Amino acid sequence: MDVLDLLNSRPLVNGEEQDALGQQWAREHGGDGSAAELELLRQARDLLRDVVRGDSSPVVLRPLLDGVRQVPEVSADGLRWSVETPPHARLAVEAVLDWAALEKDLPGRLRACANDECQLFLLDRSRANRARWCSMAACGNREKVRRHYQRNH
Repeated sequence: MDVLDLLNSRPLVNGEEQDALGQQWAREHGGDGSAAELELLRQARDLLRDVVRGDSSPVVLRPLLDGVRQVPEVSADGLRWSVETPPHARLAVEAVLDWAALEKDLPGRLRACANDECQLFLLDRSRANRARWCSMAACGNREKVRRHYQRNH
């Protein structure tokens, strides 16, 4: 599960919020699309959104991890940890674990688009850590046009 896919499943289209999170989305990401799974995914998306934006502490994610265990598996290839979770919670748990891994490996690189009229998030992989927009072609260009207009009028 890619936490960015989950966070970006609620885009604005022509100024209206769309919710792409449904049975098809869940199935495309390895889930079953059950009502319980979708409810937990929506909760995870909202909580993760608030954490990434800095509006909430990561502590709010704790209830999403209820009943989750890491189990060691030893094989000829070495040690590997697997996650045991209730089936309907697997995608939400994977999203939280993906967020945690990103925060550890790329701290501060997952963030909201700087365009106030956009609800998407980006993962900044730039060397300078200065990416601001989910898409340079869309949000970045709009911002540049807006600033140009303000300077010239």
